[in-house]
Amino acid sequence: MYWYTRLQEKWKVNGIQLTLILVTFAVGGSLTGQVAKWVMDALGVEGVWYWGLLYLLIVTALWPMMVLLVSLPMGQFRFFLNYIKKLAGKLGLRKNT
Repeated sequence: MYWYTRLQEKWKVNGIQLTLILVTFAVGGSLTGQVAKWVMDALGVEGVWYWGLLYLLIVTALWPMMVLLVSLPMGQFRFFLNYIKKLAGKLGLRKNT
């Protein structure tokens, strides 16, 4: 599992932390998709050409919040807060300091 070791080194975490981080990514992503579907259903968007675009926008907006929410019980909030800040900086949404 070369990728596992590389991620541990890159993120400077131990094996248990890395496992919790990967579980947080998985659960947070799944929760994001489910909540986005509920939002789309509530908006009554079905079978129209812009459904995919609207869904992607909602998922993009929800993902950071869902991952931070899931990271709390996993004990990885600090990691994900820093991860999201770094990602926002790379996307030009936040000034890198």
